[in-house]
Amino acid sequence: MARASNPTVDPALDAAALLRRVGFFGLFVVLPVVAQVARRAAVILAPIAVILLVIASAIDGRQRPLRPALLGMLRSPAFLAGLLVILWSALSLAWTPFPGQALERLLNVVATIVLTLLAYLSLPDRMRSANLYLLPLGVTAAAIVAIGLGLFGDTLLQGAPDDDNALDRGLVLLALLVWPSVAWLRSRHRDLEALAIAVLVAGALFASPGSTQILALAMGAFAFAVTTLRPSVGVGLTAGFMGGILALAPILPFIGRPILAAVMGPVAPAVLSLKAWQKVVTTEPVRLITGHGFETALRGRFVGLVPMNAPSTMFFEFWYELGIVGAFAAAFALFVSIRRCGKDVPLVVPGAIAAFATAYTIAGIGVGLTVMWWLTSLAVTVLVFVTVERGQFRTRRPKISLRRRLRDEPPAS
Repeated sequence: MARASNPTVDPALDAAALLRRVGFFGLFVVLPVVAQVARRAAVILAPIAVILLVIASAIDGRQRPLRPALLGMLRSPAFLAGLLVILWSALSLAWTPFPGQALERLLNVVATIVLTLLAYLSLPDRMRSANLYLLPLGVTAAAIVAIGLGLFGDTLLQGAPDDDNALDRGLVLLALLVWPSVAWLRSRHRDLEALAIAVLVAGALFASPGSTQILALAMGAFAFAVTTLRPSVGVGLTAGFMGGILALAPILPFIGRPILAAVMGPVAPAVLSLKAWQKVVTTEPVRLITGHGFETALRGRFVGLVPMNAPSTMFFEFWYELGIVGAFAAAFALFVSIRRCGKDVPLVVPGAIAAFATAYTIAGIGVGLTVMWWLTSLAVTVLVFVTVERGQFRTRRPKISLRRRLRDEPPAS
């Protein structure tokens, strides 16, 4: 006789689960590893993984209801402030000296944001632990690859095509993803494994000559320690410091230049960079209100609008391009986001605050404001933290005593 088919088996659901597993494997494992050797890994692989997640959710419908999620975003002060930044950037195309290039860059930024929102809306309401354990696995593998390249890169890559800055970008992504990995492991009460992966990532950063990622990881570790000991103090200090520095950035060169000149000398590159910023502020004070327009901080250097030694940091570029409107809106969005993060799931708060501190340090040292690989790395980090948060719906198995089990069992017939 033919075997009867199982009515509970649904090929569509199986296909959705497979697509989601492949998407998370690409996002959690393949992307961190490949980013160590390919400079465009984040820009290429992240959209592919997101598309797989969106297709999986379209098939099985495991995501949260779309209408309440969209209404929640539209009622969020941080989301509205971020939307104001985008709208002001679009409006600044009217006075930017580079309208064609600025429009192209703005469309790329908007496309990245839209893709991130689609991924956020398509994530399952409850994440499987099996998918989330891929994250520390991927970070560990990426750290091992980075250590090998840092110590033996010349030998390992001999004869391979030259790919400048690939490892540098990969280490930035590694410094960001270590914090959701640590947050997930600690939420599973695997503190030793969390410490081991943090030490391994630190070793990967020290094995390479760059100092930006090391400093960023140190700032993240400090924020993590403070928030672990005093959560409210860590969140409050981080939110106030980050939002306040961005909002008051034009006064930084006036304060920082005399201090750095006394320590490093008046002709040090950092001192001259702050001097150039100081000159921009004093010669065009009206532009502090409107900004010079989107995409002028980078391209203006090559046509004489911006001094070549002007800072290439988030603080300078926000104020130079978008003025007080864009900078204040971004500072408010940052402040509210940090204050709000992890309120529903306190276990992930230290990791989230550490990730904020790490990303802020990297952006403040010298990553361009709208560089696509950087924006994609931030988007991936946000999505990873959302998945970690949604994996906290059950932290431990319920315990049933033997006496209660015997009492609740029905008598044998």
